[in-house]
Amino acid sequence: MRVLLVEDEHSLAKYLAVGLRRHGFAVDLAADGGSALDKCATTPYDVVVLDRDLPVVHGDAVCRELAERGTARVLMLTASGAVEDRVSGLAMGADDYLGKPFAFSELVARVRALGRRSAPARPPVLRAADVVLDPARRTAERAGRLLHLTPKEFGVLEQLLAARGAVVSAETLLDKVWDEHADPFTNAVRITVGTLRRKLGEPPLVATVTGAGYRIEA
Repeated sequence: MRVLLVEDEHSLAKYLAVGLRRHGFAVDLAADGGSALDKCATTPYDVVVLDRDLPVVHGDAVCRELAERGTARVLMLTASGAVEDRVSGLAMGADDYLGKPFAFSELVARVRALGRRSAPARPPVLRAADVVLDPARRTAERAGRLLHLTPKEFGVLEQLLAARGAVVSAETLLDKVWDEHADPFTNAVRITVGTLRRKLGEPPLVATVTGAGYRIEA
């Protein structure tokens, strides 16, 4: 899942980004509202974690713009947890609202829940054939056998299962599983799919669709 974290407190942004990445999210950072809008115009984020009090462009204006575009779910963060602030944040288009300070585990749960609300809605546990993947618990099994996957392998499998048999292009996998520092000309997707196939074992589950991408053969 690709997440944009918009936070102007550098130390907090770094802490949250490291934690979210450890939970398997691909995370990009923006330190002000203008940069956030620029990044959202070029990258298909699943969730934007948006601080409300931002320089350059205020978080409220960013939220309204993203709501109009309708391209990503918005989780708004604010130092004020008053009811009227939560109501106004939701009214301007935020999908969820979290007051500071907050428990990091709650942030992870809320980001994951918003990601499931993308269209079409994603179930909390993904299944195909004899493979079961639980994003919240970060576990994947095949025929009852626990799969020991790297974060990138887990992310690729999650995207393929979520597509429900549809073809997922290498470009989409790069967008959703890697972050903005990934080289668009890298062969990382092909290599990761190869190692994922070996770990999944037989019979083959991930098919290559020439010129299009990859899909799960259920």
